[in-house]
Amino acid sequence: MVGMATAENFVLAIGTKKGLWLATSQDRREWSFTGPHFLMAEIPSVGIDTRGGRTRIMVGVRSEHWGPTVAHSDDLGATWSEPEQGAIKFPEDTGAAVERVWQIYPDAESRPGVVWAGAEPISVWKSTDGGEHFELNRGLWDHPHRSDWGAGYGGAAAHSIVVDPAGDTVHIAMSTGGVYRSLDGGTSWEPRNKGISAYFMPDPNPEFGQCVHKIAADSAVEGRLYAQNHHGVYRTDDNADTWTSIADGLPADFGFVMLTHPRREGTAWVVPLKADGERIPPDGDLAVHRTDDAGNSWKRLSNGLPGKEYNSVLRDAASVDTAEPAGVYFGTRGGTVYASADEGETFAEVIAHLPDVLCVRAAVVAGA
Repeated sequence: MVGMATAENFVLAIGTKKGLWLATSQDRREWSFTGPHFLMAEIPSVGIDTRGGRTRIMVGVRSEHWGPTVAHSDDLGATWSEPEQGAIKFPEDTGAAVERVWQIYPDAESRPGVVWAGAEPISVWKSTDGGEHFELNRGLWDHPHRSDWGAGYGGAAAHSIVVDPAGDTVHIAMSTGGVYRSLDGGTSWEPRNKGISAYFMPDPNPEFGQCVHKIAADSAVEGRLYAQNHHGVYRTDDNADTWTSIADGLPADFGFVMLTHPRREGTAWVVPLKADGERIPPDGDLAVHRTDDAGNSWKRLSNGLPGKEYNSVLRDAASVDTAEPAGVYFGTRGGTVYASADEGETFAEVIAHLPDVLCVRAAVVAGA
């Protein structure tokens, strides 16, 4: 659904270190909030499923006492449900336990009920009942490379999932391990990192082992994806067989965010950070950068953002909605969330003084 058809048809979910906040809006400028939900629980992932005319919000919840699970709500957070035995749990023969759910990804409209999840330790999961129960993807879990995958600064996790809406191709990104691709819906997986640097390894151009921070697909060009790496911004035009640097024109090639336009070819957003040690916006000047030509050039966007900001923006603490024009949202580790109703040309503060923002998701829904 595109545009503003009914009252309060924008939903914004903000997962933090200490709970979840939900907001609705008619115009993406004035927001009504509820929360915190799951107070004192970490919310590293949120998925908003609008398929079939229903709005289901799924959240990865990590409690220090109860452990991790996936909960869901069909009434914008008024009530929450989760299976008594938990929604996501390793089979006993693996000897593993879920540490946290890093990604929740509703599949295409043509595959109703299918929801993917990425978790720590590095694993991919699939639900066929709308996110109520998840099954471990054995193809990735039993992969012969597993013993060589490592942990990034935040943990060893599969944090990005991109599914071809019209076929069986699935791309994932992990820290550390890089990009892996399946051409058969997840049965088998192969590394696809040619051209992506791993400067911290003895061989800076390995087959796998890269610390790719985020990947996203170009919605209008088949086989084109973008990647924000641990130093490096890349594009592939051949379904991840090869990657090319598109970092020229950015003030820094480090960061975590990679967003793409829901319809328009060649448009993507990043939030550059200075690294490795600082992990703050370059010179403390927070800005989003957008390309409209697939990375050949970048435009700095900071209208409405604070003059100085020394907090970082994490990989899933940013989102794009499907309205026209597309809305762009992000939150900082300082607890402030910003929104743009014009594709990043101007931003406004949505809410401040929250705990560390870990995840932001936005959606256009019918009659929220």
